[in-house]
Amino acid sequence: MVPAHQGGGLMRADLLAESIAGLDEALTAVDSFDRALVAGLLRPRPAEAAGLADIARAVAGTPLAARVAEAAEKAAAGAAGEDHFVALAAARTALLGSVHDALLERVEEAAGRARGDATGPEPDAPQETNLLAAARSWLSDLARAGWRGIDHDLVSGATPVVSAMLPDPALRRPAALLDGFAAELAASCPGAALDRIPARRWADLWSRAMLLTLPGAADVPVTGPATGRLLPLGVDVHEHPTAVQAQVHAVFEPADGTASRLVRASVSVPKPDTVLGAGLWQLLRPHMSLLAALGEGLSMDLTGMPLTAEGDLVWSDAHARRGEPADALTTARVALPTATASPTAPLDRHPARIAVPVFLEGYEAWSDGEAPGFTVAGYRLAVDTDRVPAAGPLTPEAVAASRACIGLLRWDDRTYSVQPLAVETLVRKKAVAVHAGAWAGGTADKAGVRAEKAATDAAAVLRERAGRLLRK
Repeated sequence: MVPAHQGGGLMRADLLAESIAGLDEALTAVDSFDRALVAGLLRPRPAEAAGLADIARAVAGTPLAARVAEAAEKAAAGAAGEDHFVALAAARTALLGSVHDALLERVEEAAGRARGDATGPEPDAPQETNLLAAARSWLSDLARAGWRGIDHDLVSGATPVVSAMLPDPALRRPAALLDGFAAELAASCPGAALDRIPARRWADLWSRAMLLTLPGAADVPVTGPATGRLLPLGVDVHEHPTAVQAQVHAVFEPADGTASRLVRASVSVPKPDTVLGAGLWQLLRPHMSLLAALGEGLSMDLTGMPLTAEGDLVWSDAHARRGEPADALTTARVALPTATASPTAPLDRHPARIAVPVFLEGYEAWSDGEAPGFTVAGYRLAVDTDRVPAAGPLTPEAVAASRACIGLLRWDDRTYSVQPLAVETLVRKKAVAVHAGAWAGGTADKAGVRAEKAATDAAAVLRERAGRLLRK
């Protein structure tokens, strides 16, 4: 919560404890359909047919009702075609979208924040392509086989499709999703031997990929120029063995005096699996000057920076220059409570996508075994320190000793949690801020220096090996 005397409003954390009508029923229908995908829809048994009927009932009374009812009937008979699988994927996505909307409305009510409306024209839908149809055919084969039925022959069917899609910038988004999905499935083959199947995750990837094969679904969002001051709040790092992404959350104050809004700026790069910890910043830093400014506690002045209606800055250093010092905790106390949140793109409406910047103060920190948490206005809020990147000085110990926190409020498995981006703690009776992205612009910290040196050495070795291969 933000005390009113400091310019903010009280966060109604008690609202997070209240139930949301229909949420459990929607999630139950999704889970029932996901179980049907585990066994496959080539020759559905009564259990799979029941899962299909559940999702059809869940969207009864909506514009999807007739198409999904037909799709569920055909799939239960083992006679579903691509259009039927698209309808089922749309129904599942719509249900999770409704869960997303209900949760986000509750979170923003608790935070006392308004959400803006989408503006700007919709992009024109491109014509149907053979490549998208080929991708849809492969995804339909997956649904028929089910996760228990996957094998290397089936999964490898995505390879020629992805290879043909990647060179086309208009198809790169679905191509990247299909590539990662197929790689994950290939690493799990054969499905019949799996002890545990990530049913929700694979169904998420399947349904999203299926919808991205529709004309216009993967269009680049409409953007408009953004001119004003950018005040960073913190950075969220997403790391995988071969790629890393840094997503900066910030408050944007337009130069024309209109209402400030919450925005994000992201940069993604490939990485060797030997680059870890603070070495990640070496890969990311050259592609976004915002990271250095964040590490140094500076604002950024933007001129004509492309900004989508959903609040994503399409970052270009040509449109940005370093500004005045800007303390993130001060921004959170003063500017965050009045910033307007951006609408969510239709295909991004999913509970896992909820990451709402909040500022908490006056809480009581606690630890339940190894899991820390905050008691905020009487509500016990879990703290997800597993999401805090190792590429920074923010530790679980600093979080447990904190008295103020900038974080991302998330929801997972029917539970709210906060991911710390920065905290304020006392060191020798003096308030000290600790940021997850403090090393983004470079560091004198011994551990950070060692990690950066190791990353430099690893990159040099890889460049030398690549040079040998090219010479041969």
